[in-house]
Amino acid sequence: MAIYFLLKCIAILPLSFLQKIARWAAFFLFHTHSNIKRITSINLKLAYPELNEIELQHRIRLSIQSQCMTYIEFVKCWRMSPQYSLDLLKNIHGAERLEEALANKKGVIVVIPHLGCWELLNAWLNIYTQPMIMYKPDKIKGVNRYILNARQKFNATLVPTDETGIRQIFKHLKQGGLTVVLPDHLPKASGGIYSHFFQQNTLSATLVSKMAAKTQCNVIGLSCIRNPELSSFDVHCIDLPTSIQSSDLQQSVDSLNLAMQEMIHLAPEQYIWSYKRFRNCYGNVNVYCKQLTI
Repeated sequence: MAIYFLLKCIAILPLSFLQKIARWAAFFLFHTHSNIKRITSINLKLAYPELNEIELQHRIRLSIQSQCMTYIEFVKCWRMSPQYSLDLLKNIHGAERLEEALANKKGVIVVIPHLGCWELLNAWLNIYTQPMIMYKPDKIKGVNRYILNARQKFNATLVPTDETGIRQIFKHLKQGGLTVVLPDHLPKASGGIYSHFFQQNTLSATLVSKMAAKTQCNVIGLSCIRNPELSSFDVHCIDLPTSIQSSDLQQSVDSLNLAMQEMIHLAPEQYIWSYKRFRNCYGNVNVYCKQLTI
C-alpha cells in the first residue's frame, strides 16, 4: 500500500522535474559500479563491437540516462489521463500503416521493442481500436495495483500470459482485432528458438511468429522515441517484413529479430540495454558470467 501511494505522490511532480531527478540518478549509476552499468556495458560491447572506448562510454552514459528517464516517465504517464500521454506525442510517422492494417480486417500484431517510452503508445493505439494485451501481474502488490489502475483507463482487454490468454488472442486476431507484443525478452526454453539478435545467437521468442503464421495477419512495428528537448516524443509506425508470416519458424524469428534491430538503430541509446537479453545463447552460454571489462 505504501508503494502505491508513493508512486501516486511522485507522479504529481512535473515531468521536467522528474526527468531531472532521473538524470541525477543516472549520473550516480554511471560513475559507480552499479549493476545497470555493468549489464548495459556488456550488452553494448556485444551489440556494437565497432565502437571505440570513447564512443562506447558515451553510449553507455546516454543509455543509462535514457533508461532512468523511461522508468520515471512510466510512473508519470500511468498516473495521468490518456489525453496527457497523447499531448506528449509531437510527430506521428506512418499512422496510415496502422489504419490500413486495421481496415483490411485480417488482424494486427503490433510489435514494440523495449525502446523509448513505449507505455505512451497505449493511449495512441486506443484512438483506433480496442487492443487485447497479455498482462502478467507484478510481484509487488502496490506496483501491480498502480499499473492495473493505469491499464483500466484504456479500452484494452487484458488476458493472462498463459495458454488461455494466447487462445483468446488467436481468436481476437482472426476476428480482425489487434494485439500488442514486446517480443525482445528472453523466453522460456519451451517458447523460443535460437536466432541472431545483435550478432548473438540467443534464445528468442516464437509467439509473434506462430501467431503470424497461423493467422496470416498484419505485423507492424511501433516505437515511441524521446525527442532531444525531452518534453515530447515521436511515434514511428512501420510495416515489418512479410517473411515474419512464414511457416518456417526459423526464417520468421530471424526476420523479426532483424526487424527489431532496425527499429532500435533509430535511437539505440533509448533501448533498455540493462536487461540480460543474452543470458541464454547457443551452447548454454551466459555472457553475464564472463569477466568482461567495463
